[in-house]
Amino acid sequence: MADVPIAVVILAAGQGSRMQSDLPKVLHRLGGVPLIGHALAGARSLDPEQVIVVAGHGADLVQGAVARLDPDARIVLQREQLGTGHAVRQSLPEMEGFEGKVVVLYGDTPFIGADTLAALASHPADLVVLGFEAEDPGRYGRLVVGARGLERIVEYKDADAATRQIALCNSGVMALDAARLRQLIGRLGNDNAAGEYYLTDLVALARAEGLRADVVTCDEEETLGINTRAELAAAEAAFQARARAEALENGVTLSDPGTVWFALDTCIGRDAIIGQNVVFGPGVTIESGAEILPFCHLEGCHVSAGATVGPFARLRPGAELGGDAHVGNFVEIKNAVLEEGVKVGHLTYLGDAHVGEHSNIGAGTITCNYDGVGKHRTEIGPRAFIGSDTMLVAPVRVGAEALTGSGSVITQDVPDGALAVARARQANKPGLAVRLMASLRAAKEKR
Repeated sequence: MADVPIAVVILAAGQGSRMQSDLPKVLHRLGGVPLIGHALAGARSLDPEQVIVVAGHGADLVQGAVARLDPDARIVLQREQLGTGHAVRQSLPEMEGFEGKVVVLYGDTPFIGADTLAALASHPADLVVLGFEAEDPGRYGRLVVGARGLERIVEYKDADAATRQIALCNSGVMALDAARLRQLIGRLGNDNAAGEYYLTDLVALARAEGLRADVVTCDEEETLGINTRAELAAAEAAFQARARAEALENGVTLSDPGTVWFALDTCIGRDAIIGQNVVFGPGVTIESGAEILPFCHLEGCHVSAGATVGPFARLRPGAELGGDAHVGNFVEIKNAVLEEGVKVGHLTYLGDAHVGEHSNIGAGTITCNYDGVGKHRTEIGPRAFIGSDTMLVAPVRVGAEALTGSGSVITQDVPDGALAVARARQANKPGLAVRLMASLRAAKEKR
């Protein structure tokens, strides 16, 4: 990144009334994470010294989400929504003593790329605005550029016919020197119909001081802001299309690309194979050569090279699959480590468990990990064989090369190499089935 220190301010105080939601706009999900997560990821691409999020509507919810997504980011409150200039002013106490470049982003603008942000942050002008050539400029503010850079920003309603012909539009994103920001922002006025303090007015103030203002441009798609549910849906479609294209370009096989759904941080190695109708939630890493068969849902998990998952499997947070492990149909794994070569073919739940290498888990096995109050762990040693329909009542350990009989309820540790059978002895009653069914039918006929 540039030699100049960077601080990023993300504006996330708005209610987003057009979303028709009780949830703050920046917490609506895109690519599996809240919109604010995309802005935070963009901010971190600049390797900043500080990231400050300005919250307002639903501040407690926004603060909780930011704490999960980026614990080092700081939250400040804009108690009254008095405009973008007023919002940035709330961040100044957090930047006391900071000397460098301040980049102002928006929590509802998820697609600005790392290269664009780097160009913005490293530009030598005193104030830099991010602009874009709009296919349909519509009611965007126009950027008027002359021989000495950016001359002014003109809102559509204030523009004459000639200015409205300008296709270079304002995204609202800008960068400026921290000292200049402190110098100018206190001079913003609110003499406008909304009675708000607009950040865009800094351009005129800077030019009046003889400072240089300029423009960095990007593709229009990068500046897409989310204001309605329809725009959120369109953004999701754009995000998924981009993620699929990047995966294919990076050597991942997608059997039916249009049915695979990615999260913001999905990481898949080359030569991995992803079947149709696979959904990746946040926090998934798939190593090279692994295969995810159709109709699987993965979140917060790691799949090593050579492993196969599915079809119809679910990997939940904390699932770790070693090399050449196999998780089959209708298997759910949560907070469990499966070492190399483990086979879990079908109809099984493994939670809060560790399974040693080359163990085999029979169909219908369940780790009974929750007692209604706390979670408990199950340990299965290497090369163990767990018979079908085994209930492992945690905390419990099954030793290396041990075996459990089908239908067993294991409540005590099983030593290495031992066979554990925990079920009632079978008793056969000759002829009783026929007599019992005849009695039941007779009783039914009398009713």
